[in-house]
Amino acid sequence: MTDKLSSVGLEVESVEDRGAKLAAFTVARVLAAKQHPNADKLKVCMVETGSGVVEVVCGAPNARTGMIGVFAPVGSYIPGKDLTLEARSVRGIVSAGMLVSEAELEISDAGDGIIELPAELGGRIGARFAEVMGFADPVIEVKLTPNRPDCTGVRGIARDLAAAGLGKLKPERAPSDVEGSFKCPIEIELEFPPQAADACACFAGRYIRSVSNGSAPAWLQQRLTAVGLRPINALVDVTNSHQCRPRPTSARL
Repeated sequence: MTDKLSSVGLEVESVEDRGAKLAAFTVARVLAAKQHPNADKLKVCMVETGSGVVEVVCGAPNARTGMIGVFAPVGSYIPGKDLTLEARSVRGIVSAGMLVSEAELEISDAGDGIIELPAELGGRIGARFAEVMGFADPVIEVKLTPNRPDCTGVRGIARDLAAAGLGKLKPERAPSDVEGSFKCPIEIELEFPPQAADACACFAGRYIRSVSNGSAPAWLQQRLTAVGLRPINALVDVTNSHQCRPRPTSARL
């Protein structure tokens, strides 16, 4: 794809393959989490990794029996700590790996506890974390020139690639069920002087009520993180994911 992008005049500035960066980390289950005999704030966890059961010393407050987490084997590189993991004795017990947090994998700033995956992923023990969570797609950053505002969004770039013979451009979905079931309580008036009557050819808005806010689904947070945006909450994230908000001189795929 990078060669094709260059051939249509879209310079590839960088390619970030998080899948390769996170290749060593796998989905794991904590079979047992017991108090460390020599440390009040540590636990000794028996961890099912998909290729065997290993003993891991963990200091995370949320480590507990039965949880699904992410395992880092001995020899893996922990980007958030800038270290290569070694089997070492922790207060008299050798830890043969690590249960990691999002901050340690540099996928968010959350470092208060280890990653806790949904219980339904218990059937994917041993699978690569990046593939299970959708991190395996490389992120391509395209440097845009001022004459290509049509490519500040993903669809514009997709249209160029399809025209160059790479893939097929899917038709845009027509909006449906746009009529609301109640009147908007906010009065909106667009007033323009006669000489600027055509300044706004189209205006649309929607008032939404009876919604509860919270954290966005994991898949949505991952898409935002992949393009350099920070997840905030469901209502903010859903608008950011639609807009994508590329930088003026670049777009990320």
